[in-house]
Amino acid sequence: MIVILFATVLALSALYAPQPVLPLIASEFSVSREAAAFLTTVSFIPLSIAPLFYGYLLESVAPRRMLKCAVFLLALSEIAFFAAPSFSLLVAVRFFQGLLVPAMLTALMTYISRENEGAGVSQAIAIYVAATILGGFLGRAGSGLIASFFGWRASFLVLAASFLLCFFLLNRLKGEVPMRLARPSPGLLLQVLRRPFFLRMFLVVFCLFFTFAAVMNFVPFRLTEIREDVDAFRIGMIYSGYLMGIVASLGAARLSQRIGSERSVMRLGLVLLALALAGLTVPVPEILFVDMFLLCGAMFLVHATASGIVNRHSAENKGVVNGLYVSFYYAGGAAGSILPGFVYRAFGWEAFLLVLLLVASAALVLLGAKNKEFGQTIDS
Repeated sequence: MIVILFATVLALSALYAPQPVLPLIASEFSVSREAAAFLTTVSFIPLSIAPLFYGYLLESVAPRRMLKCAVFLLALSEIAFFAAPSFSLLVAVRFFQGLLVPAMLTALMTYISRENEGAGVSQAIAIYVAATILGGFLGRAGSGLIASFFGWRASFLVLAASFLLCFFLLNRLKGEVPMRLARPSPGLLLQVLRRPFFLRMFLVVFCLFFTFAAVMNFVPFRLTEIREDVDAFRIGMIYSGYLMGIVASLGAARLSQRIGSERSVMRLGLVLLALALAGLTVPVPEILFVDMFLLCGAMFLVHATASGIVNRHSAENKGVVNGLYVSFYYAGGAAGSILPGFVYRAFGWEAFLLVLLLVASAALVLLGAKNKEFGQTIDS
């Protein structure tokens, strides 16, 4: 399990490592902050599509083999990112990484579910989710720390070495476990989307990650506006609030039991998210640092609860349902990591936050919408 968790942390670290050094990349290549932010967006685009189609390939490829292939290619991609002489090559590498990360995460999830049975699956998945959150934090904080001492490129060389180490450690996993994922088809996708419960939940997580990705992508630029002397390490540490996501995700089920309704927990999370967005209007780095704990805790409280609800009520076609969930989730991230940036550039930080507040409010409206299937399913 340690090797699996290490691979999980690395996958998410690779996805988010560029964020704290975006101002440095923008400066070196003389591109706008919106262009620099596209390095995150371009990796989310394949993440929002690939989960729907990887089933075809994974039908005949075992998890360990898929993992080793993805890990090795990610190591090579990090070396390419480290040595890239142009911004356009950075964009191409990030798109390539966006194709590899979902293959890696799909294989990890499948391996965990195959190696754990009964109640052990839920516990193992909870630990896996916590590892994804830890990876998101370490990728950002570690990148910022290394960049402060050795430059932004060194962060990706360290990632490359870590992936190569992981490649050899994967040999310790148990033998090949065949994967039997549902092959998605247009008919199945439409069948799931026609169910109001699933469609509304997918739209909720789209809005949720739209809001979250926007803040994560542009808060480094906000910090440089507030304090010109802020370095990459301090920017990386602003993501410390990500650790609150571990607490929120692991405690979401217990909180649902205490409150008595999973929908109430999701509503609470969205209200806290709105409060966190309001707190980001204060132009004080220390307050932003504290506020990020509230923002991350709220986001992962909703995400953990929503993913649990969807998985528990997808009696059939679990692969398709989860593929759609992940696709909507990262589609929201792709849109949120670039579109609000144009509002930020044209109208300022407060207008940027207002747009995000409207999107978060839309999620709250969707969650509270009256629908017989939606209400009965989510609270059962």
